[in-house]
Amino acid sequence: MSSKPSPEASVVIVTWNGRDRLESALPAVVGQKGVRHEVILVDNGSTDGTVEWVQATFPSVRVVKLAYNAGFAVGNNRGFETATSSLIATINNDAIPEPDWLSQLVTAARVHPKVGMFASQMVHASNSKVVNSAGISIDPLGIAWDRWAGKPIAGDTDGQVFGASAGAALYRRELLHVLGGFDERFFAYLEDVDLAWRARWLRWEAWYVSAARVSHAHSSTWQEDSPLKTFHLGRNKIWLIAKNYPLGPLLCVLPLIVAYDLASLPITILRQHSLAAVHGRLAGIAGIHRVWASRKHILGTKRHGVAATWSEVRKAMDPIVSPSTIWRRQQRLRSVLRPESSDN
Repeated sequence: MSSKPSPEASVVIVTWNGRDRLESALPAVVGQKGVRHEVILVDNGSTDGTVEWVQATFPSVRVVKLAYNAGFAVGNNRGFETATSSLIATINNDAIPEPDWLSQLVTAARVHPKVGMFASQMVHASNSKVVNSAGISIDPLGIAWDRWAGKPIAGDTDGQVFGASAGAALYRRELLHVLGGFDERFFAYLEDVDLAWRARWLRWEAWYVSAARVSHAHSSTWQEDSPLKTFHLGRNKIWLIAKNYPLGPLLCVLPLIVAYDLASLPITILRQHSLAAVHGRLAGIAGIHRVWASRKHILGTKRHGVAATWSEVRKAMDPIVSPSTIWRRQQRLRSVLRPESSDN
């Protein structure tokens, strides 16, 4: 009797009380065409019957049960440890991929053997004509965003990007192994930006695959302006910069980073009627010692001629733009998330 062929790719889905979303997403992931794959569901201590439903409905799916909500970063790392393929995809529990999504990513990985991560074309579930993410963009102020977010799909071409959104991405196991996966201290949000930045230091590139298409219900677990999401974004941005920025260039640009950040705070506070943005930044500063030691590993490799130079990493970033341009970019996303923007 011949043994079952090994999977060409592993797909990791992290969920927390998301059975209602998985009822749409999981069949699309399990049913991917054109590539042998295994599906690993990491459950973060759900209480909505997710595990029992998956085990009864999709027995081929490997379930990793965690005792509590350990976060998106931890969940994915446990999935990476369970995966058996050299190519590992991540996809959110609120994302529905096209039938050839995974095969498009795997094909791109074969065509570009020196690229470490691959980004999908994510469109809004509420408006399939508008981009949710086409990879990760970041500027030298440490401001990160979903590339092309809120823009109509037009002139879409493959090419290099700074990084891949973990909402629907493909990674090489080697990259994840060398970098240690996502930083579990981040819990959720910006952990994929941190991974992309650390990968850049080791000269790993990222590639956008426009044919790898996914429909995404943006922020369906934690709403866009929820205090929890705002807190983690504020905290993790400080840790992202503290971990990855070389000290000399950081000191030069730090006044501008602080000025831009302080300018954004009143708008965020007034919009949300919450001090979560302030609390997140204070938590980031208070806990900066937790991530500062990581700099020795990330940036210290330059002494051994392994890491890229700052100028090389800087070239992969977007230019700094005015605060008004940033505000308009954010408004594009919010306009898509409003109910009246739906094309259904």
